[in-house]
Amino acid sequence: MSANDNRKIDEGAIRDLVENWARAVRTKNLDGILSNHSPDMLMFDVPPPIQSKGIEAYRKTWDLFFSWSKASGVFDISEMNITAGNDVAFVTALMRCAGTEANGDKIELEFRLTIGLRKIDGQWIVMHEHHSIPAS
Repeated sequence: MSANDNRKIDEGAIRDLVENWARAVRTKNLDGILSNHSPDMLMFDVPPPIQSKGIEAYRKTWDLFFSWSKASGVFDISEMNITAGNDVAFVTALMRCAGTEANGDKIELEFRLTIGLRKIDGQWIVMHEHHSIPAS
């Protein structure tokens, strides 16, 4: 198999990983959200805490997100780009989040997502996740 073939296989596996993660968020499947994340991952987020170190801190951010968002809503990838090397990759994506807050208000937010991954024992693992919104 050529290096180009391997790259395409890796990019497909990474795309599936990110799409499955987004699906898990939409369905509030915490195990699915956490799967494929390193125990010592690092996340930069928009709402506080703006930095979460480790899988347990990452999990707690989703508890906060789900308490803020009353119902499963929109959590969609509108554009995704993947760059994969032999054992390191990154993903950039534009995302759209919409739903209903716990107080009944409708919300819609577009944000940027960057994910850094390492290939460990043949499996892609999320090491870093970064969410951001435009400053304007």
